[in-house]
Amino acid sequence: MNRREYNIAVEKHASNLYGYVFSFLRNSEDSQDIVQDVFEKLWKNKKKVEVEKCKAWMFRTGHNTLINFAKRKQRTVYNTDMIPEQINVDNRFETQEIIDLALSLLPPLQKSIVLLRDLEGYTYEEISEILEISDSQVKVYLYRARKKIKKQLGDLTLIQ
Repeated sequence: MNRREYNIAVEKHASNLYGYVFSFLRNSEDSQDIVQDVFEKLWKNKKKVEVEKCKAWMFRTGHNTLINFAKRKQRTVYNTDMIPEQINVDNRFETQEIIDLALSLLPPLQKSIVLLRDLEGYTYEEISEILEISDSQVKVYLYRARKKIKKQLGDLTLIQ
């Protein structure tokens, strides 16, 4: 990949990559940092990355960076005195906030698959290439994630 191809790839995939990362993190600054990190890694590896596969490479790198970021964040010690025992959802919550809450409870791989499939519209084959898992694993994880979300949404409506 040369400089021109790199610039085209960044321009072509930047907004989708940012959308995926932002949907995962829900934090603009962290999302920008991760996307910038992916672009930096792509630049450093431009000789190794094939132009035809750069989209999958960028999303895979973004996914791996997200997983590492989430693991680091989980190791952070939080003051749990302020966290309520039970989350009460009232009518002021909008649908998107409820869905975001349900998504946040999924394991990172399942969350990524749901976001890539349902939000970004990628095919099973594209997701399997991005995440380096088989098509059947994508389908199984997606089924399990949707099942968990459905249960979470059911539980949330019971609390109301």
